[in-house]
Amino acid sequence: MKITFLGHSGFRIEIEGAVLLVDPWLIGNPMFPEDRRDEATEGATHILITHGHGDHASSSLSIAREKGIPIAAIHELATFWGNEDGIETLGFGKGGTIDLNGAKVTMVNASHSSTLDHLGDNRLLHAGSEAGFMIAGEGHVIYVSGDTDIMADMEWMGDLHKPDIGILCAGGHYTMDMARAAYAAKRYFDFKTVIPCHYKTFPILAQSAEELIKALPDVNVIEPEVLKPITI
Repeated sequence: MKITFLGHSGFRIEIEGAVLLVDPWLIGNPMFPEDRRDEATEGATHILITHGHGDHASSSLSIAREKGIPIAAIHELATFWGNEDGIETLGFGKGGTIDLNGAKVTMVNASHSSTLDHLGDNRLLHAGSEAGFMIAGEGHVIYVSGDTDIMADMEWMGDLHKPDIGILCAGGHYTMDMARAAYAAKRYFDFKTVIPCHYKTFPILAQSAEELIKALPDVNVIEPEVLKPITI
């Protein structure tokens, strides 16, 4: 399995027979070198979108058209894109599981918001509900938190899915900060590996994961580097 950071909250996950692009914000992302876009999307089989905000979803339609691959997202957002933009979509809901070339992806709850806020006309178009994902394959379960705060739901999510890898938003202001992400990881999960995201992109967000690293001494906390694969 390979997990490659695409900046902000974007990841390329190579698992089973799938190459998943999770929240791939590749145009306008200050952390992503746009001249390496082809490298990031090469061989992609599916796009996973946690919610509609532009720093997660705004590049997804162009990638889907270019690569001829489907976008998997919550039903309302998937239906809107399918009807309005003619994109192949896989709409599902929280608690639902889809099989993406052998990788089992279950949608789980998150606590945030979800609008299409990047349409260029100052509209905030409702985009269903925010979500996270449990991605199972190759003997591992990855919890992709999406944008969220701590939730009591994390207790049963950790107990039922038993993820050993956590990709956790941790930048603060809009989501959990490093301290809250560490609290959630210690109380609700038994991660072997944690990869923080949604930080460093803008000055308002946390610029280092040092607080998270210190708070989780028994966990392999990896500060990801853009386009540098993490092999697990």
